[in-house]
Amino acid sequence: MSLLEIHVLGSPALRRETTPVAGVTDEHRRLIADMFETMYAAEGIGLAAPQVGRTERICVIDVENRKLALINPEVVQREGKIKWEEGCLSIPDVYGEVQRSQHVVVRALNEQGEPFELEASDLLAVCLQHEIDHLHGRLFIDHLSILKRRAAIAKWEKLRDQYAENRRTLTPREIAHHQTHPDEGM
Repeated sequence: MSLLEIHVLGSPALRRETTPVAGVTDEHRRLIADMFETMYAAEGIGLAAPQVGRTERICVIDVENRKLALINPEVVQREGKIKWEEGCLSIPDVYGEVQRSQHVVVRALNEQGEPFELEASDLLAVCLQHEIDHLHGRLFIDHLSILKRRAAIAKWEKLRDQYAENRRTLTPREIAHHQTHPDEGM
């Protein structure tokens, strides 16, 4: 396994539609393992392939002791509304309150290429919707009002110089911190 660079706001990779996976291979499983390692090192709870510069329709999530790899995920049912403060590994230190469906049913393939359905509510539902948005080139800031989006982007503009070529490379300090504080998250 290896850590991957995380693309940050400004990278064209974040705005591209992903390609459905036709058949799950060992290469996809290696990508999933690397994505989990990267997500944990960055202290996130979800990560989508575009965030690491890949075009496959794959995301990983670890919320409420549910570690999930989802291939070709799609929301097939939505109910209710919930507001949740979201952040993103691709827009570090920027947060915004987003309204999403409180309960969702998601259909996907697992790492073995087998179809499954997952029902989720609250934080898990929010995280699933957030990561599936990434697979379609959408970011959480796209759900904010115009004024809140402008404020989020203005904050990001002050931070973006830290990320050469729109990439976030995890430092040994970040990795060591995660290894000694593995329960920190969102």
